[in-house]
Amino acid sequence: MTNNLVVIKGIEKDVGVRIIVQDMSFTIKKGETIVIIGPNGSGKTTTLEMILGIQKPTRGEIAYWTKDFQTAVGVQLQSTPFFPGLTAKENLQLFACFYKKKLPEEEIDSLLKTCSMHEARNTDVAKLSGGQLKRLSIATALVHHPALVFLDEPTAALDPLSRKEIHQTILDLKKQGKTVVLTSHDMDEAAKLSDRILFFHSGSLIADGSKEELFSQYLSHDLEELYMSLTKGESI
Repeated sequence: MTNNLVVIKGIEKDVGVRIIVQDMSFTIKKGETIVIIGPNGSGKTTTLEMILGIQKPTRGEIAYWTKDFQTAVGVQLQSTPFFPGLTAKENLQLFACFYKKKLPEEEIDSLLKTCSMHEARNTDVAKLSGGQLKRLSIATALVHHPALVFLDEPTAALDPLSRKEIHQTILDLKKQGKTVVLTSHDMDEAAKLSDRILFFHSGSLIADGSKEELFSQYLSHDLEELYMSLTKGESI
């Protein structure tokens, strides 16, 4: 698969008589950051869950670069089950144990700094803010040094400062050469963070390319306007 970490070919997902993801095909290449944009119900989370093996595609196939895919990826879902009564640092150490890893203190501290959580490292997770919990959940996705990281709406419902801090964390991951796939509703976020943007609508992939490629292909200079033109007026 050379530079391709994951190749998705024509996957679909049926729920009863409804097709909620249809004919979905794209690749995830090493070292790139992909932002999947689409409204609720567009198939973003279902597609991620099929790639991760949480759900099984009704049709189509997914090829991975390694047989140990599920231990080679890090995942931040919209809700992470932390352990109240333990500090942020202790939770991170516990998650590392799930991957049979015992991280040295300096590595734990470095990871907390990467996710802007070092100052809150000794705080009980029950007392953390929503933004801090999101940043800690990203840290837990990184404890085992994954080659590929999936982030499901990491900035949803956060205040501007928390969003800025998570954006910086993702940009730092890019600098480290990590491959990152995240879902979002935010066009500005996609423009700032992405190497490639995937537009989802009604369970289908309707556009795939860098911001510059999409602007050139569709003769547009605004991602929101471009999405609306492709969906006949629907916005995120």
